[in-house]
Amino acid sequence: MSATRPSQLLTLQSFGDISRFLREGVADEDSRQLRDSLGALSAQIDEAVRIRRTSTDTAAIARHVAALSQCAREHQLFLTGLGSAWHALYEFGAYQRALRELRNAIAHWQQMLERRSSRESASFDHFELLAWRTLGEALLLIDMYEHHGDAHSELQDSAPPRSRSFLQKIQTWFRQRRS
Repeated sequence: MSATRPSQLLTLQSFGDISRFLREGVADEDSRQLRDSLGALSAQIDEAVRIRRTSTDTAAIARHVAALSQCAREHQLFLTGLGSAWHALYEFGAYQRALRELRNAIAHWQQMLERRSSRESASFDHFELLAWRTLGEALLLIDMYEHHGDAHSELQDSAPPRSRSFLQKIQTWFRQRRS
């Protein structure tokens, strides 16, 4: 399985970078499908942000936001079909909450665009902040899922344990807090 290093995550500076990152290092079929779905969402976010920053055509921006809204909805539906190994992770619930908040922010931004509200800019800023948070939660979820699989295979193979990554240490901390 592919290990995601925290230093790799720190170099992701755009939604496009996240989309490209997600196409690399696929561990298994479930992980690949989630990465593909998340990559599509990230690409839609990137396009909506790009058009918002470079265009004054409210109708064009609204079309991109509508496409983003549909993509986020499809991604959320995809999540419900993932296997129990995903649903068992604490990070899965956190990611679903973040995604719901993102979808709400997209809907609010869309309303502000339709109304041509003076609060559209603040709505966009809130959306962008939640987009970063949501994609960060998703990357953490993928990392935890892939490391969880690594832990099981290491125990079965009786291989010496590898040094724990920063994200594995966070996972241990979360588990201890839930106990």
